[in-house]
Amino acid sequence: METTAEYMCAFCGETNVTFVDLSAGMEQSYIEDCQVCCRPNKLYLRVDEATLDVEIESDYES
Repeated sequence: METTAEYMCAFCGETNVTFVDLSAGMEQSYIEDCQVCCRPNKLYLRVDEATLDVEIESDYES
């Protein structure tokens, strides 16, 4: 099952939309390039098991 969620780019601060694969677990992390500045963001995702709401934090990829 997939859903979408928004995150703020750690570099330029622009809002991005990403697809989240809920079957991959309630806590995930992966790298995704910003759709605006193309710089890599490390995304940390947490999914609420009851509501399936997604919370994302982004950080600089080194």
